Amino acid sequence: MASQKTKFAVGLFVACGMAFAILVMIWLGMSRFFEKGRYYVTYFDESVQGLDIDSPVKYRGVFIGRVESIGVAPDSRLIKVILKIESGQTLDDDIVAQLKSVGITGRVFIELDRQKKGKPDKSPSISFPSEYPIIASQPSEIGELLSGINEVLDQIKLLDIKGITEQIKGTLNTINQKVSEADVKRISDNIESALDRVGDLLDDRRWDNILNSVDQGVGSFNRLMN
Repeated sequence: MASQKTKFAVGLFVACGMAFAILVMIWLGMSRFFEKGRYYVTYFDESVQGLDIDSPVKYRGVFIGRVESIGVAPDSRLIKVILKIESGQTLDDDIVAQLKSVGITGRVFIELDRQKKGKPDKSPSISFPSEYPIIASQPSEIGELLSGINEVLDQIKLLDIKGITEQIKGTLNTINQKVSEADVKRISDNIESALDRVGDLLDDRRWDNILNSVDQGVGSFNRLMN
């Protein structure tokens, strides 16, 4: 009999615990549902992989709201993200939204900040009506990096690589032709003739007379000194 009472008490405790947990979950869900706030919408022209419903919305790192819904925009090109901003928070017209990654987890949140002066507006154009105030967006840091790489590749594709190569080949051919056309034999003959004249001068007997005169002069100078 005591054993049955114990089992009943344990079962009742477990049932009460489960019921309490369910009530807490319902209460949290309902509190989120009735939570006051203001809705905004932003549109991204890139993948929002890693962004989920209830993902944080932050202003310069400070939590101010959550992602309410994610879907494809009416133009079937942009991604529509509805934000629920906490009550008391007012967003000015110069606020821009950007996707930010959380470390290496792959999770993404939305970072809000003010548009920097002088920075070009990269927000996608909206060609359809919106039910909520629109927050401009800008590409994520990864998106900007990939966009820059694509621009470089596009510029490379525009270069006339074949034409440049042909010009280089033509220039080299012209240089080779000029070198080939040079009168190498005439230059060689002139050098050889000059060397022959130098040899003739060295073999001339006048050099012997000059050397003998110098030798005699040195001998006379030595005798005078002695």
